[in-house]
Amino acid sequence: MADQVYWDDVTDEMEIPQMVKNPTTQQLVKYAGASGDYYQIHYDTEFAKGNNLPGVILHGALKNAFLGQYMTDWMGPLGNLKRLACQYRGMDEPGRPIYAKGTVIRKYEQDGQHLVDCNIWLENDEGQRTTPGEATVALPKR
Repeated sequence: MADQVYWDDVTDEMEIPQMVKNPTTQQLVKYAGASGDYYQIHYDTEFAKGNNLPGVILHGALKNAFLGQYMTDWMGPLGNLKRLACQYRGMDEPGRPIYAKGTVIRKYEQDGQHLVDCNIWLENDEGQRTTPGEATVALPKR
């Protein structure tokens, strides 16, 4: 479990430590079963290639879940993920690492909460941002 991040210690433009994910085809099969998303591009290589893809690709919602994990791991057990959004701009493949990265864009107080807005994204091993997103977290004060 990550250490607790406190609102007092966060600064604008602060980098959030990266998280590395190494998705596998087995993980895609498990995710398909858990989510009910059995579209063949996520587990059938020949079907994926027949649809002009390089091979099977990660579920978009799984990539969103990776970003959710990234934020909840960073903020610690006393934080609260208030908002998470992303766009799917590129495909990621199992067997290749992907990197969750982010920066703080602002911190502020609203309705008695101590909030932090972040730019977050998934990046492939070639440095391309395949899944840009945004998140807002509420953090405790010291």
